[in-house]
Amino acid sequence: MPDKPPDREPEPPPKPRKPHTGDVLHLTRAASVQFMRPIFVRVIRVLDWPTYDGWLWIDAYELAASGDAVARRSLFVMPAGLIWPDPPAPPARRPTTRRPVKRGPVRVG
Repeated sequence: MPDKPPDREPEPPPKPRKPHTGDVLHLTRAASVQFMRPIFVRVIRVLDWPTYDGWLWIDAYELAASGDAVARRSLFVMPAGLIWPDPPAPPARRPTTRRPVKRGPVRVG
């Protein structure tokens, strides 16, 4: 007995997530063969340029390891290969200890 009735159409595969302004992406060869060396980018905008089905153009800043923008690039990528890295964990807060303030005598008059 088949799992699905034969009279139903198979469900289409889900559409890949599209990037938005401000997204940080990890681009590898899965996104395009141009990324022999994977890079991180911050998306400026998704361009409305004509392209092949399943591909898109994005304007982005290439990011250094420190997170600083080092170059602006227009990139031709496949959305199915884009990687959204986990956001960095917030820095650990150091416990603060309050020190008493030393006060001298007060002059009156």
